Amino acid sequence: MTQSLTTTAPDQTAAIGPGRLILVVGPSGAGKDTLLGLARAACAEDSNIVFPRRVITREASASEENEEVSIGAFQEALTRGEYAMHWEAHGHCYALSRAIDDEICAGRTIVANVSRTVIGAMRRAYADVVVVSITAPPNVLAERLAMRQRSSDGRLEARLGRTVEDAAAAPDVTVVNTGSAEYHSRQLVRVIKGGKWDD
Repeated sequence: MTQSLTTTAPDQTAAIGPGRLILVVGPSGAGKDTLLGLARAACAEDSNIVFPRRVITREASASEENEEVSIGAFQEALTRGEYAMHWEAHGHCYALSRAIDDEICAGRTIVANVSRTVIGAMRRAYADVVVVSITAPPNVLAERLAMRQRSSDGRLEARLGRTVEDAAAAPDVTVVNTGSAEYHSRQLVRVIKGGKWDD
């Protein structure tokens, strides 16, 4: 079962803004890393759009832009209050540095792949949160996960069966990633830049 643990500044009395926090969520195998990679490249020349590296306690794959740390180092940083948000999934710990708060206070847009379990807390902690769900039909997810075969992913059935019962986790935008990655990444970029995709 996925656990959500979030942290916010102890003296925080108002939601952090005015920048935007784009939270990208979705099931394993939906293609989040692929679309985020393409979106990052498309936004590379815009200094007001930031794709922070996640901190993780498992080996990063070639498709991910993550910082691998030991569980001990993760817990020490957590104790020091260095994470804006953190969560546990499939036996691994994930986090985003509190440096994103400075970026958002400066008016920039932060784009991050996170667990659906942190959305409720993030909607309360930040002034402008947009949740983008990237998904695909179950048979497509199963096929992609079987092809990936990453040992750290855990059991295939467990990943496909994950659900989050939290109304606050409802997405603002949903991308059904069954077409070309380039097409769907353009959808994501439009949302990141504050537009709408009326397709």
